[in-house]
Amino acid sequence: MSKPFPLKPLLELSQTRMDDAARRLGELIASEQEGTRKLELLQNYRDEYEARFFEAARNGISPDEWRNFSAFIGRIDEAIAAQKTNVERSRQMTVAGQNAWMTQRNKVKAFDTLQKRHDLSEARKEARLEQRQSDEHSAKRYANREDSGES
Repeated sequence: MSKPFPLKPLLELSQTRMDDAARRLGELIASEQEGTRKLELLQNYRDEYEARFFEAARNGISPDEWRNFSAFIGRIDEAIAAQKTNVERSRQMTVAGQNAWMTQRNKVKAFDTLQKRHDLSEARKEARLEQRQSDEHSAKRYANREDSGES
């Protein structure tokens, strides 16, 4: 009977950790995509608002309206800058998540390789044992035939 793989608990733990890292990576990617989408929306909104501002300026606006447009565009620019920072931080977290997943995947591969080697070694041992038992059985049958033939 073959021995069980002694590192099986570590293999299972590393597989669980790899699955957790993959799930976390999926969340990070989704978060990054959402942040990028928000940034694009802000940039599009700014472009539209700026176009309205220029159109209003061509048609003539009061100094108060000018200040209001300018202040609002300034706040949109601040929001865009903050969102760019968030997107960059999210990208960095996604890269870290990818690295964590790859590290866990490499551990699983290493344990899996060890398990395959163990299984192969055990299969060889069993094959040698079966061959030895077969040889012994054949030798006994031959010896029994020899003994019964001499009588």
